[in-house]
Amino acid sequence: MPELSEAITAIREGAKEKDRFTYLTILQYNVTTPEVLPTVNEVLENDPQLTQEIGWDLVQILLRIPGAETCLETVARLGNPREVMIKVMEALEQLNDESEDQGAALAQAGEEEETPKDVAARFITLLGMLAILHRRIKTKYPSRFLGSSLVKVYEAYQPTPEMTASVINLVRSLSGRKRPPLPSRKSSINVLDPDQHGDASKNAPDPEAEQEDPTEEMMQSKLLQAFVTCILQRYINNNEMQWSARLLEKYHPEKNLPGRKTMTQKYTEDDTLQERDAVVGQFVAILRDLGVDDCSPSFVKGIYERASGFDPLANFEDFSSADEIHLSPGGAVSLIAYWIFSAEVFEANHPSPEMHLFPEHKTLLERFLGSDAQNEIVENPGIADALLTVGLGLKHMNLVSATEETNVMAYHHSLTLVSVFHPNLHVRNAATTYAGLVLHSDPDDHNRQEILEDLLENCMFATLKAVAVTWLKEELLAANKEGAPSNAFTGPEVLDRLQYFIFPDMQEVKGMDHDELAEFWAQNNIFLAQVANFGYFLFSSALLKAAVPSGMGAAVEQRFVDPLVSGAEKLQQGTPELGEGEKMELAILVDRLRSIPL
Repeated sequence: MPELSEAITAIREGAKEKDRFTYLTILQYNVTTPEVLPTVNEVLENDPQLTQEIGWDLVQILLRIPGAETCLETVARLGNPREVMIKVMEALEQLNDESEDQGAALAQAGEEEETPKDVAARFITLLGMLAILHRRIKTKYPSRFLGSSLVKVYEAYQPTPEMTASVINLVRSLSGRKRPPLPSRKSSINVLDPDQHGDASKNAPDPEAEQEDPTEEMMQSKLLQAFVTCILQRYINNNEMQWSARLLEKYHPEKNLPGRKTMTQKYTEDDTLQERDAVVGQFVAILRDLGVDDCSPSFVKGIYERASGFDPLANFEDFSSADEIHLSPGGAVSLIAYWIFSAEVFEANHPSPEMHLFPEHKTLLERFLGSDAQNEIVENPGIADALLTVGLGLKHMNLVSATEETNVMAYHHSLTLVSVFHPNLHVRNAATTYAGLVLHSDPDDHNRQEILEDLLENCMFATLKAVAVTWLKEELLAANKEGAPSNAFTGPEVLDRLQYFIFPDMQEVKGMDHDELAEFWAQNNIFLAQVANFGYFLFSSALLKAAVPSGMGAAVEQRFVDPLVSGAEKLQQGTPELGEGEKMELAILVDRLRSIPL
């Protein structure tokens, strides 16, 4: 490695070389530390012709050196814009392609593996260069350059605060909007408007300038719309917004636990969580500036027509008109969810959705869940939360049905899948609560009975079956209270029909060994505990006395209570590896079963 003074001399003197390839070799050898960067930038600024000829070759040389942002900005301003853009896109692609294998290869070569912070810094630098380059390129079809670079940015983007702020800066710059940035409450991420910073007069003109085609403005606007919705989708899938849980707190404060902080309070008090709200708000403001500012029926239809497996940035080279460019379905759903959520929680002024639970929201849910609901929900938790938020908002606004066809059972089934598979507990709880609201508000009592029967008979998830028992209890109470109109839940017929699903035959439990009993308990304890509590309430309640079929108590005792008590006691006594919590749960179950007044 050359001495600093020798390196600086070589960089200055080498610029006089007529052979540019020779000078590039000199730079590769001498530009290895941040200390030489001021000299490099001085040379590049003083010799624009040199920068235009070799600028694109300097991108890779400079990018890995800390503090090279000023030099790279000069390259972007004075280098050949088309050539430099190619190198910037190559660098973004390498950023995306870096893997553990490549990190290991770097280590073997004696180079340090890059940290996420290093990668983010390079990403931010490259996006700053793109903002300059796109303004410089004057061509007939700038959308072709824009489409290529947006795809590379999206592929390299990771939803960190720093990278997200950089993307917001880039879009603001490319859209040419002068809107000041939204204030970020207590935010540590300073997202500035690039139109208010920098000096475009330093940019060299495009040596291959052409007159822009008149249709290009709309093409570029639609590309930016598609890009922003793609970024929004990735951001909310990786940064929990928990809109549905917070909206439920707003609509049903009576369900909030006394003495415990609500989700809304947590987001108000936590700077990181506040930042997330602010970032999404900035995306929404950008989309509004780009013309996405209504929730018309055609807008909604465009979402569910492409809700599954659609990539809006694929095949951008083949776009011949703006009409062929569409939004990311997941990003568009997130946009509607934020409009609803922020209008309710922040009292913001946003478009009202021109849609209903039936058929639009039901269709959106079904298209999103597809044939592999579990995978879709786990892979896209933010979109699932957004869909749930939209449903809550529509129901609260009484936008239930635009037609006679409702099919509540199918809709309810989709909601319960979210309540089972979503990775976030608060969103699962919101889905469960909302599913209960949908069930109880169905005006057809026979539909409600069929939904509960289907869950209790066919559902394989103990948690959901336990919830179904709770819903049944609520239906029985509502139907049998004084003055309530008679319906399917008033008399003993519903329990006569459902009792074998609620209190199934447990005789086989008596023959299980300890391992089998332990596995049975692990799979069914939530459901069994709920049924035991339901049984105690059912047979103790004077209000529900008329809803209990004759002879049901004795039958439940024989087929359900006695064999289950026997199995639970056997598990308690012969399984020393049980934890204290499990032992306590078993003891509570036995006590509750024995106390049922059958």
